[in-house]
Amino acid sequence: MTDYSDGFDHDSPRVAAVNWWIRMRAGALSAAEKAEFDAWRAADPATAAAFDDMADMCGFVESLAPSRRPEPPRVAPRRRASLAGAATVAVALCLAMAVGFGDLATWLRSDLYAGVGDRKSVTLEDGSRVELDASSAIALHFEPGRRRLTLLEGEAWFQVAPDAARPFVVEAAGGSVTALGTAFDIALDKGEARVTVTEHSVAVASGGDSVVVGEGAQSAFSAERAARPEAVDVKRATAWRRGRLIFENKPLGEVLAALGRHRRGYVYCIGEASCARRVTGVFDAENPAQALREIEAFLGLRAIHVTDYLILLHG
Repeated sequence: MTDYSDGFDHDSPRVAAVNWWIRMRAGALSAAEKAEFDAWRAADPATAAAFDDMADMCGFVESLAPSRRPEPPRVAPRRRASLAGAATVAVALCLAMAVGFGDLATWLRSDLYAGVGDRKSVTLEDGSRVELDASSAIALHFEPGRRRLTLLEGEAWFQVAPDAARPFVVEAAGGSVTALGTAFDIALDKGEARVTVTEHSVAVASGGDSVVVGEGAQSAFSAERAARPEAVDVKRATAWRRGRLIFENKPLGEVLAALGRHRRGYVYCIGEASCARRVTGVFDAENPAQALREIEAFLGLRAIHVTDYLILLHG
């Protein structure tokens, strides 16, 4: 069975609907795939509603493209190609709209936002400095007795201005990180947060526990998982601040998801075997197109450029 892995959480009805829609656009489903689709659709009313919304939206978008009905013989081949191309663009636009709605919702909730391929540095009203990686967002909730922030998406580095009367707290993935006179980095990944301390220490409250993470250490945490500090190469963990993306034995699907934060458009790997291929390397975050070419060559993959904004990789 063909699988389209894109690094998103496919337990989400909306993203799973996108996944099924792509598979259907690629060709007729086999009997087994049709049965799997029917079972998926019937398992939860939310999945059926997500797919129906997806189909309705895509039907509307594709209706905006010129009709692909057979044309008179006198129509030039270039004209026929342009009509097919317009329909392909409509398909890509539909996909972008479906996946991008979540980005719009995050943007609406945020006070600090860095878009795709855009790193940003901001000085807050208290003098603290925040650096946001590409595709990252933060909400601010400053109060008289506490400086509270929420990392909504992506990754950010914080250099905190001291103020003993107003603790500096960053909430993420159901836990919280309180600065203890420090600089630190927090990244969100698959429902968890990862904190890396570059100066002094932080207190992490998560999973019903609290622990201090010191300089040069890192810990993952979530609402259910307590922090467990371990030593880490800080320069490597915060390489994004220097415009570098470092991967060590990471699955291709995960790498493409990370590159997607720095490249406008969507790149998908096709097939479980291709998506499970491992990637190790250092890439320029400001040149994701070159990174994709290097990965394609290193893994021996082929790229199908549906449009400049939709690329499919397969082995």
